[in-house]
Amino acid sequence: MPDLIRSAAEGVATLTINRPDRRNAINGALCDELLAALTEIERDQRVAVVILTGAGHQAFCAGGDVKQMNHIAAQGFDERVGNLRRWGGIAMLLHAMPKITIAMVNGVAAGAGLALATACDFRLAARSARFTTAYVKVARSGDFGGSALLTRLIGPARARELYLLGHIIDAAQAEAYGLVNRVFDDDKLQSETWAFATQLAAGPRAAYGYIKQNLLAAETMTLAEIIDLEAINHTKTGGTAEHLEAVAAFRERRPAKYT
Repeated sequence: MPDLIRSAAEGVATLTINRPDRRNAINGALCDELLAALTEIERDQRVAVVILTGAGHQAFCAGGDVKQMNHIAAQGFDERVGNLRRWGGIAMLLHAMPKITIAMVNGVAAGAGLALATACDFRLAARSARFTTAYVKVARSGDFGGSALLTRLIGPARARELYLLGHIIDAAQAEAYGLVNRVFDDDKLQSETWAFATQLAAGPRAAYGYIKQNLLAAETMTLAEIIDLEAINHTKTGGTAEHLEAVAAFRERRPAKYT
């Protein structure tokens, strides 16, 4: 079986990390596959929503494969840095592509797995899911943009606590922190995530892209710069077929149908 399973239906692309025997831990080859798949999906106009998840019921992604760390350590410093910078593009794509991204957290999300979940627009979790940065447990500092992404999601105090102490939090605590958007019973996670994703996929896709652009810019731009960008993007979306359909649907008191 492949380490990454890809499927698509109803405007939703699903990427499943398929290494359940290794708790869906990632290695270099899998990172290359994820990067290639997301790059392709970003260009695919048939896709509006991306779901990232792990195979089985124990782990979403347990982070880097510890068994391969000796092999990685044998590489030169510049090669290791270069690989991590390139694989960081996975988090960048999940965070910034003009499509909605969802992490379906069906088990443990640790280390790089947690970072990839935080890169997504939404995190839907099973009640049994657990979350940990884990890096300090293997005396590492962190990768895949998790330092920035977690800080933005839950604030610097809690991000420091999770990174420096490395303790595990459950789904309820993650939801209380604002790390998780929804928590479902384990047997309902897949169906609830699919319903959520397909509902979004039926929405105004061009508008999603511009909304994400505004929200990403808001992380670094001044208020004056955001107001300027919003004026441009709001005007652009006002000229789309999506907007005309939304207005017509409002006037006719019917659901909008986007194509």
